[in-house]
Amino acid sequence: MTPFLAAFLDFLAGSGETLYEISIWTTVVLLLVIGFLGTFLPILPGTTLILAGTYLFYFTMGWESSGLAWPGLVFIGILYALSLFLDGLSGALGAKWFGSSKWGIIGAILGGIVGIFFGIPGLILGPVVGVFLFEIFFAKKEVKDASNSTVGTVVGGLAGIVARVFLSLGMIGWFVVDVFLVN
Repeated sequence: MTPFLAAFLDFLAGSGETLYEISIWTTVVLLLVIGFLGTFLPILPGTTLILAGTYLFYFTMGWESSGLAWPGLVFIGILYALSLFLDGLSGALGAKWFGSSKWGIIGAILGGIVGIFFGIPGLILGPVVGVFLFEIFFAKKEVKDASNSTVGTVVGGLAGIVARVFLSLGMIGWFVVDVFLVN
């Protein structure tokens, strides 16, 4: 065994706690960063990764690492639930705001669900195509009116992204304040 390897193994044996903490912190930071990026990219479950990172920290590093403990978990969980709610309804609410019928809203929701199975293009185009087709075929609207509902779906989807960004920043901000400032 080389002297370097022996010294490295001695270091590992003596610093198990430190390596454990470093690996937890590295994983938490990666989950938070990738989660924040996921708020912009529909292929990544952004707020879910942020929630996983914060819960990983609280449950592995112990409650004493946090100033607020379980209220912090509850607040982050509420922000997460709100982001899921807004994410699921933003396109449909935008369509309604731009004059869509109940058929258009149903089309936006079903288009979003079907779009999940077609990757990123499906996630983006599913609600748009759904609202347009349902407005044309079920609500019997003209192409111009159906197009207005489609624009509303796009505007609502963009508003949903903006809301998701602010909610994810709130989740990360609460975590940082709880761990570093309140403690």
